[in-house]
Amino acid sequence: MAYHQTSYFLFFFPLAVLCYQLTPERHRWKTLLFFNYLFFFFISKKLLACLLVSSALTHYVGLWLGYVKARHREILAQTAREERRERKQSLKQKERRIFLFGLLVHLGLLLFFKYTGFLALNANFLLGGLGVSARFTIPAWAAPVGISFYTLQAVSYLADIYLGKMEEDTNLGRVALYMSFFPTIMEGPICRYTETARRLYSGAPVNWENLTRGSQRMIWGFFKKLVIADRLDILVKTVFNGYVQYDGAVVAAAALGYTLQLYAEFSGCMDIVIGSGEVFGIKLPENFRQPFFSRTASEFWTRWHITLGAWFRDYIFYPVSMSGFAKKLNRNGRKRLGPVYGGIPAAACALFAVWLCNGIWHGSGWHYIFFGLYYFVLILAGNILEPAVKEFSERRGIDRACAAYRMWQRIRTFLLVIFGELFFRAVSLRAGFVMAGKMFANFLPASFTNGTLLKLGLDGKDFTVAACALLLVFVVDYLHERGFHIRDKVAGWRLPLRWCVYYGAIALVIVFGAYGAGYAPVELIYAGF
Repeated sequence: MAYHQTSYFLFFFPLAVLCYQLTPERHRWKTLLFFNYLFFFFISKKLLACLLVSSALTHYVGLWLGYVKARHREILAQTAREERRERKQSLKQKERRIFLFGLLVHLGLLLFFKYTGFLALNANFLLGGLGVSARFTIPAWAAPVGISFYTLQAVSYLADIYLGKMEEDTNLGRVALYMSFFPTIMEGPICRYTETARRLYSGAPVNWENLTRGSQRMIWGFFKKLVIADRLDILVKTVFNGYVQYDGAVVAAAALGYTLQLYAEFSGCMDIVIGSGEVFGIKLPENFRQPFFSRTASEFWTRWHITLGAWFRDYIFYPVSMSGFAKKLNRNGRKRLGPVYGGIPAAACALFAVWLCNGIWHGSGWHYIFFGLYYFVLILAGNILEPAVKEFSERRGIDRACAAYRMWQRIRTFLLVIFGELFFRAVSLRAGFVMAGKMFANFLPASFTNGTLLKLGLDGKDFTVAACALLLVFVVDYLHERGFHIRDKVAGWRLPLRWCVYYGAIALVIVFGAYGAGYAPVELIYAGF
C-alpha cells in the first residue's frame, strides 16, 4: 500500500477517518495509533517490530534522560557556587552518555538494515585488492519502509531533551503516535515532537473545513504524481537502465525528465501527506517552497526537502560549528585569512559533515555520497566566491538585483540541480560519470528532432500531456512565489463553482493519469530512502 494507490485513498484512509470520528474523543488517539500500525504492517509486515522497538526505546531513553537531568538540577542547587562549574561538567558527561546510548542504538539499527550490504560489498572489494581470500556474506534482508525518517524523528526527540529545548514526555502513547503517524511514515516530512505530538493525541474531531481543504490538497498531489511523475518514469527508466545505448542529448533529456519527475512525485506525495494530516486537523510542516525559483544551490536546499535540511542544520551543522575544534579553527582562520575568509575553514568542516551525512542518508551507494559531496563543493565554492563576485559586480556596474541577473542565477542553479540529479538517479557512480561524459563528448542535437525521444516509451500525446501538466504546476508555483495562494482563493468561491473546480481536478487525474494498460505501477521514490 502507498499513498497514491486506490487501496489508500479509496479504502484505508476513508476507513481510518470514519473510525477515528466515531470513536469517543478521549480514545481517538488509540484508534489513530491502531491505523498507524496497521498501515505500517501492510507496507513492512513483520518489520513492524523495528518501529515498535524504536518507539519504546525513544520513550524510555527520554524518560531516563529526563530523570537524570532533573536529579542533576537538584544536586547543582545544593552545590556550593565555587564548585558548581566543575560539578556541572561532570554531571553533563553522564547526560551525554545516556543520549549517546539512545543515538547509537537508533543509528545502529539504521546502519544494520540499510548499509550492511554496502559495507560488506566494499569490504570484499578491499580484501580482494589486498589479496585476502576471506569474504563477507552480502545480506539480502529488507529494511523497514520509512526507517530513515522515523529514526531522525527519534534522534531529534532525544536531542531536544538532552539540549534542554523540551521536557521528556511521560506518555508512551503520545511518543508512539509521533513516531508512527501513517501519513508521514513513508516519506516524511520529518516532524519535531513539539510540532505534532500533542495535537495527534488530542483527539480533535474531523470538521468539514479540514475535510474539504485536506481533500483538495490531496487531489493536487495525485495530479502531480499520476499525471506527471508516473508518466515520465517510463522515459527515465528506459534511458538510465540502458544508458550505454544513447547519446548525450538523450541522456540530458532523461536527466531533465528525472529532475521533473522527482519534484512532481515527492512534492505531490507531500501534498497527499499534508492533506491527509489536515483532514485530522494536524498541521504538518511544509517540505517544498518553489525550489526551482532558487538563485543558488544553498537557497535550493532551503526550499527542497525543507525538513531534512532543517534537521541537518540543527543537529549536525550547528553542533559541529559550535564544537571546540571549529571555534579554534575559526579563531586561527580569522587571524591568518582576515574577517572575510577567516570563517570559511570552520564552516567548511560543518558543511562537509552535513553533506556527507546527507548523501549517506539517501542511500547505500557511492553515487549517493558523490551527490552529497557535489552540493558540498557547490555551496562551499559559492561562499568562497561570493565576496569576489560582489566586488566584481560593483566595479562593472552590474545590478545583481535586476530581473535579468536573477533569471540567469535561476537558470544556472536549475542546470546544476539537473546535473546533480543525474548522479542521484544513476545505477552506480561509474554509470553517472559515463552518462555525464556523453553529455559533453557525444551530444547529438538531432536526437531532439529525429524521433529518437519518441522511441523511449512515450509518444507525442504523452509528451503533450506531461508538458501541459508541468506548465500548470509552474503557474501554480509562480503564483505561490508571488504570494497568491490558489487554495485560499478557491475556498472563497461560491459552492457550485468551487465544487466544479474540485470535480474538474478529479476528472483530470482520472482521464490523464498514467495508469492501466501500458503503464507499470511506480513505487514512491523517497520511500526507498
